[in-house]
Amino acid sequence: MNKTNDISACIYGALKTYFEDLDGEMPTPIYDMVLKSVERPMLEVVLNHAGGNQTLASEMLGINRNTLRKKLVEYQLV
Repeated sequence: MNKTNDISACIYGALKTYFEDLDGEMPTPIYDMVLKSVERPMLEVVLNHAGGNQTLASEMLGINRNTLRKKLVEYQLV
């Protein structure tokens, strides 16, 4: 099974539930909410998989190591 489709299905389901639970209320800025909801666990799992090696984790993520470091500080993961 394609893992990308699994992730997309999870996000789709979570957003659908989010809108249902709003019960007519105005949503918060959804774009930032979704990115922050996905980014933190992604960073945690990848960094763990890389054995804490930030250089390896940044390569796995396809981002610059300095960008990774900034995000780890932002999410208080270091």
